[in-house]
Amino acid sequence: MTIKFMSTSNLAKADGIKSLTYGEAGSGKTHLISTAPRPVIFSAESGLLTLRKFNIPYQIIGTMVELVEAFNWSTKSAETRNFDTICLDSLSEIAEVILAKLKLTAKDPRQAYGETQDNILSMIRGFRDIPQKHIYFSAKQDRIKDEATGAMLYGPMMPGQKLAVMLPYFFDEFFQLQVFIDPATQKSYRGIRTVKDNQFQAKDRSGCLDPWEQPNLTEIFNKIAKG
Repeated sequence: MTIKFMSTSNLAKADGIKSLTYGEAGSGKTHLISTAPRPVIFSAESGLLTLRKFNIPYQIIGTMVELVEAFNWSTKSAETRNFDTICLDSLSEIAEVILAKLKLTAKDPRQAYGETQDNILSMIRGFRDIPQKHIYFSAKQDRIKDEATGAMLYGPMMPGQKLAVMLPYFFDEFFQLQVFIDPATQKSYRGIRTVKDNQFQAKDRSGCLDPWEQPNLTEIFNKIAKG
């Protein structure tokens, strides 16, 4: 029996970079999409005005059915060849919208939370595993309990504690976007955290990135692809 092996060195080029970036409101998570290679956006937020100077196609997601339709388009439509990066902005808001709709029909609120978690995790896996596309998820920032240490760390905000705790395990590139103020000029600037510390969750499984990177997804993806 002959087995055809593939090389792990080609993973980034073949599968694309799958990433999630979380941050506070106003940190620039949505604007970061403008730095991605040929993006298309699925959004549940009203914050796309920050992208008004860019001609980026988008679709609003308000239900689980619409999220499934977005996934089916991303995997089956010939139009996807016009895009290199599929963006969901934000995953927190999409999950909250879906949960709110489910609560209207669920007899028990716990049922709505459980169904939302199952549905969102299924969609995360689906989008993450789309080959030959970069995937960018954004998420709101919240404080989350680290199950291993019991410490409270900043991470992505999601409805239901379990969903928030599970998210980091689904991504090779898990970033935090932060705004800083230069004390000399009082001007703001942004940085992408790629390494976890005692306050913020983050990771770079590629091992190619610096602890802090400039907020430019194209440059980050290229850096990882080059190794």
